[in-house]
Amino acid sequence: MDSDGLGDVLDLSKDRSQNQEQRTDMKNKGVYIYQPAKSGKPSGERPSKRRKVSSTNITKEASETEGFVPLLNGDENPECVQLRYNTYKQLWAEQEDRIQVILEDVDAGVLKDVSSFVRETSPETSNGCIPTALVTVGSNVSSLSRLLSRLNDQLKSTNEGGVVVLESGDAPNLKTSLKNIIRAAVTNTEGTDGYQRFLTDRTGPRILGYDLDLLHDYVQRRGTKKLVLALRDSEAFDPGLLTDLFSLFKSWLDRIPFTVLLGISTSVEIFEGRLPRACVAMLQGQHFEVQEAGNCVDRIYEALQTSSDGKMWVGRNITSTLFEKASDYFQTPEAFSRMVKYACMSHFFANPLAVLLGNPDPSILNQNRFCEAIRNLPSFRMFCEDLLEVGSANEARSMIEDDDYLLRAAFDHVNAGQEIMRRIFSAVLLIHTCLQHTQASKKTPVSDISVRALSGELSESPLVEDMLTTLKTLDSEKLGDVLITLPTLAEGSPLTDIQADLKTLLETNSDSLPLRSEYNVNSSVVKTTVVQQRVLLTKGKANLREQDIEYTRIIDRLVSALQVHFAETLIRPQELFMHEAFLFDLRNPLKETFTPRPRFAIERALTSPFDYLMSTITPDAKISAKQPAAAILYQLYLESGALVNVHDLWQAFYGVYQRDENNKCDDRVVMALFYGALSDLKMFGMVKNSRKKTDHLAKSSWMGM
Repeated sequence: MDSDGLGDVLDLSKDRSQNQEQRTDMKNKGVYIYQPAKSGKPSGERPSKRRKVSSTNITKEASETEGFVPLLNGDENPECVQLRYNTYKQLWAEQEDRIQVILEDVDAGVLKDVSSFVRETSPETSNGCIPTALVTVGSNVSSLSRLLSRLNDQLKSTNEGGVVVLESGDAPNLKTSLKNIIRAAVTNTEGTDGYQRFLTDRTGPRILGYDLDLLHDYVQRRGTKKLVLALRDSEAFDPGLLTDLFSLFKSWLDRIPFTVLLGISTSVEIFEGRLPRACVAMLQGQHFEVQEAGNCVDRIYEALQTSSDGKMWVGRNITSTLFEKASDYFQTPEAFSRMVKYACMSHFFANPLAVLLGNPDPSILNQNRFCEAIRNLPSFRMFCEDLLEVGSANEARSMIEDDDYLLRAAFDHVNAGQEIMRRIFSAVLLIHTCLQHTQASKKTPVSDISVRALSGELSESPLVEDMLTTLKTLDSEKLGDVLITLPTLAEGSPLTDIQADLKTLLETNSDSLPLRSEYNVNSSVVKTTVVQQRVLLTKGKANLREQDIEYTRIIDRLVSALQVHFAETLIRPQELFMHEAFLFDLRNPLKETFTPRPRFAIERALTSPFDYLMSTITPDAKISAKQPAAAILYQLYLESGALVNVHDLWQAFYGVYQRDENNKCDDRVVMALFYGALSDLKMFGMVKNSRKKTDHLAKSSWMGM
């Protein structure tokens, strides 16, 4: 270090006497002066030239990495890759709009009731108590967040106030709860910077952040009429804290227009039983109930699958997996939508045939590789076999040898298959509508009907047979209610003529309504005869009126038309040529992602680590030093009993390295590896310290159990 730098550090230029004392101290004590090295280039050396990257290049690179990867062994054209990605984005954007419409419709009723309650109630109408809305969400937990967000938007748009959401984690004590409430109320309309200005611009003495005088000033400035405090997980709050918080709110009701909204997952009775009586006495309000998540999930699935302009559908296996997960645990509609989105994305990401859903120009396709992929489809082989069976050998030969002919046929069959899928789900809706009128007990959801339709078992299922049998027994009034909805669901069927004939018959015989067919219970009579002192009951048909006979003919025409329509429409989708392009039914990508098996994966990684490691080394022995230390120790651990001697485990672990390294391994390194692997097994919960023997470990898990 130079003398100037030393003088600056020790400050020796101000006082000589002080300098003398410091030098004396330096003789007695060691002094260390740290001077950091200069950053940057030495003087005289030119800085390295930085390459300029234009924003257009950055945007282009980002757009290129945003899309999917090329398929067909990397030979897929970039135009097809981008078209697959764009088609997926467009398709899911349309589906997401449908989902949002459903969620808004589901929340519309309870939102209207809660907003009316918030606007119409006050401390005067609540007998001096805090106006309180008790919202039971049940399994549809996410619905409360949507409800609060829309209620907040309504209050802010009309400048009436806002909604402050308080979580249980934000309320460890009273002061912190009040501070978070005040901050959330101000930032809801003013933002974070506005909250800071609100604290600094106030005149007079400084007020602490948890003082409700701050909230009172904010309410006066904004002219707030309704300030809703929403406790989304109210059952997780400390009852004592709630009592103190509500007591403080009640004392400020004449200055701050509080309204409390409590989200409840169980029931009002259970929640009220947990609160002290003093806390319950301060609240008065109304109970609201949010629609269950199961109904939302069914409606979302129905909207996605039965759309009149649908291009892609999920198959039977994925549908079963989706609803199995929905029934196994509480699942929000948003989580269900994300699973469907993942299935849709998987189809477009890994299937080169998905480009056909974007109506591509055949010139952009790599015809050789694309046609080769089509010829390897199971549906192609089935289609060619069918052509040979009907005697169309020339067409089958053209499909195999002529790429242009195959492409034209593929485009045509994709469009035809999509139309067939729309008609299949139109028939599903028709059956679901009929079941609403014919099933007296629990109604069958659309998902169950769809699973049978996607497997090709619906047309001859007992469900449809029972529906048609019950349909025959309906009187004219109930049948008229059914026929009102059917023509819009089954276009091209003779239902319109049947409905017109029924209307004419009812108008002609308006005095003798309702009409009953011969299949109706009231149209049969029971005759009693005595044979050899035994009473025999025989059931027969009553003498029908002319109008009832005509009504029976209409019933027979209706049932016959439905049977023909179902037989023609409800075919097995897997038998359609090119169904791989518009029907996604691979269960494993969805199941492995949303139903992971972490224990199985960990056990497999520890027993067979080279199934996961990118290594060309394959050890000869089952246990080898080439494996990770945790894998070696776990395999030795599997060979021991319920209690494991640590010294014996160490000797076996050391023996593995000693054998593979020819007695040249470092004991300290192996010991460090042993302790690291042992801590990993403890972290996984496989071993723990034994209470019986201090030098032993106890097994806490067994493989596969």
